[in-house]
Amino acid sequence: MNKVIDIILQMRQLDGQLPKREQRVADFVLANLEQAAYLRQSEIAKAAGVSDATVNRFCISLGCEGFRDFKIRLTQSVAVSLQYLGGPGNDNSVSDQLVVQVFGALVDTLNLVRSQLDSAAIEAAIDLLAGARRIAFFGVGGGSANVAREGANRFFRLGVPAEAHADGYFQRMLASTLEKGDLVFAISQSGSPAELLDSVAIARQYGVRSISLTKRGSELARATDVSIEIDIPEDHDIYKPSASRLAYIAIIDVLAAGTARRRPEQVKEYLRRIRTSLVPLSSDPGPKPIGD
Repeated sequence: MNKVIDIILQMRQLDGQLPKREQRVADFVLANLEQAAYLRQSEIAKAAGVSDATVNRFCISLGCEGFRDFKIRLTQSVAVSLQYLGGPGNDNSVSDQLVVQVFGALVDTLNLVRSQLDSAAIEAAIDLLAGARRIAFFGVGGGSANVAREGANRFFRLGVPAEAHADGYFQRMLASTLEKGDLVFAISQSGSPAELLDSVAIARQYGVRSISLTKRGSELARATDVSIEIDIPEDHDIYKPSASRLAYIAIIDVLAAGTARRRPEQVKEYLRRIRTSLVPLSSDPGPKPIGD
């Protein structure tokens, strides 16, 4: 089991899936986060109406080594999460509630994704990206297409010719022009769009390597040379923005940072050139975002 980082989210994710007595422990802890973080094992067992052994099994079901490990992680998580779960000074205005809700979802999602990332897959992806002659980012639909555009935006700054396309027909045509040394980076939260699967298969015919950022165990993950696989449950609130979009962009940033460190001198020169080209547009020569 992956190392548990966000114990609160882990309990939420397993809600309704735990054995009946362990669920009683989860219900008590989630309803009394501040109090539970400082209770002994026997006190939690008594409050939940279960045995000490059940509490220990509950901790192991969450991915902890035992109650002591669970207690440490819960205390840490509560200390951080209360900032987003509404604490002292919250006037309960609509705007404050929205900020807490949206930012809380982002923090939860980023912590969940961090716990799922496979370091070997990240390293393998960076190897391919650092050695690529040209990178074609493919995504379909609003979220994945936007992440693809951000990928191209991040990598062209590193001196790697990069482009992003969301049109399925164009993806197929472009894939047929790629050659050995080029790279396809396919992005999909579902891992099933036919456009992406076809484009990866077409490019593979010509010796082109591929990376996917997608759902764990999906068809797209199986179709690419390297797959970065994560599972992000979507919030049932249809009005909230998708936190998974920002999690995907964060992963792109990790890959870009890793690629930059593989070719530091070239990257520094390209960044210097870009920054210099923007100097005439601003009287401030100090540190600023490249490209505003």
